[in-house]
Amino acid sequence: MPSILVTGACGQIGSELVPALRARYGHDAVVATDLEGRIEGSHLEGPLRALDCTHIREIEHVVRHHAIEVIYHLAGLLSAVAEARPRAAWDVNMGGLYRILEVAREHGASVFFPSSIGAFGPSTPHDATPQVTIQRPNTIYGITKLSGELLCDYYAQQYGLDTRGLRLPGIISHVAPPGGGTTDYAVDMFHHAVEGGRYTCFLRGDSCLDMMYMPDALRAMMALMDADRERLEHRNAYNITAMSFTPQRLADEIRKHISEFHIDYEVDPVRQAIADSWPNSLDDSAARQEWGWRPQWDIETMTRDMLEHVRNKRAGS
Repeated sequence: MPSILVTGACGQIGSELVPALRARYGHDAVVATDLEGRIEGSHLEGPLRALDCTHIREIEHVVRHHAIEVIYHLAGLLSAVAEARPRAAWDVNMGGLYRILEVAREHGASVFFPSSIGAFGPSTPHDATPQVTIQRPNTIYGITKLSGELLCDYYAQQYGLDTRGLRLPGIISHVAPPGGGTTDYAVDMFHHAVEGGRYTCFLRGDSCLDMMYMPDALRAMMALMDADRERLEHRNAYNITAMSFTPQRLADEIRKHISEFHIDYEVDPVRQAIADSWPNSLDDSAARQEWGWRPQWDIETMTRDMLEHVRNKRAGS
């Protein structure tokens, strides 16, 4: 059983990845880390430590002390937050990744890096975006994600470091609150539909984006890290997708279950510009061929499950 480190463990993905990893590899095999202010009051159990990924000595101490073999590096600023704080986005997203890779190189640990559909740009083909295509992102978030892909490739080629990554679409979850991403409107919509039956969306109703339900995202990350290293050609990073829809399409699906639900639009030009620069849909054939990726959730099944969990959470609060 590998000893695993998860950075950014209190975020949207980390708060669900940590329990999933512990269920598979053992409670004490996974060390969850995040900034000290974020771990206070965290519901994560088991090994939990404060860690700032911009401080290399802190990373070295944790990796050495726990004999870490696999690092899921999730710490980073999301799209809308990054645009508001570009210097911090570069320092955290790139500076943190560089330090993680350096420590991993010294200690022989493998690294998972979450790239994003934000690594593409307005000049990328927007429909069935190929695995290998032009990437010219026009946001600081996208620039850090593309730079991260290239940096991981460099460490793999130059040092033989086992680096792997996914270009994640928008992630939908009923566990963690939205974290400042452009696709977080979808999570907000479910909560507003259950709580008040009305939602004001910050994107246009026809803004089509790739999405994925959290259970599929967790399966994809663990499946990639479990895959045979020799089969991985596009290791940093794979296109993956499960569904592609617009805010209007999601609202229509919710109305099948909450007939009185109503959606309004108050477009945020910053987040709309980000969304317009991203693909409408991805070609994930490389992931399917090289390590057997297959999504299990679509918009219909995801919507039913999300509404059930949000209702249960509201009833229990």
